[in-house]
Amino acid sequence: MYLVESDEQIAACYPVMRELRPHVPEADFVARVRAQERAGYRLVCAAEASVPVAVAGFRIAENLAWGRFLYVDDLVALPANRSRGHGAALLAWLARFAVDHGCAQLHLDSGVQREDAHRFYKREGMALSSYHFSMPVGRAGES
Repeated sequence: MYLVESDEQIAACYPVMRELRPHVPEADFVARVRAQERAGYRLVCAAEASVPVAVAGFRIAENLAWGRFLYVDDLVALPANRSRGHGAALLAWLARFAVDHGCAQLHLDSGVQREDAHRFYKREGMALSSYHFSMPVGRAGES
């Protein structure tokens, strides 16, 4: 498990992240990660033979509802590497990172269609604690 820091390491995570975020073009991936880093986003990677097989994107934030918390934006493993402990190891690493950085909670959202992921999160001790609502307010492609 390691924090991803160089452009080369970020680019190497793209094949994994594409599984969760297929709408992000490979040519834009490094720049988009770097832009998000300015708001505190980080990537952590699990690798086999130095090749990323599972990735989590996260940030530390603070709000009135939860205080200081770690938010997981992205958590994904390559299909061939699922059910091999990488997701659980990433989640455990994230929880330790949260504690080490003064967070009282870890949060993530998951698409309603991702039933396998929901079973995994529950198995790892997470609770379904809210609904997330959204609506488009801008033109397509704006982010």
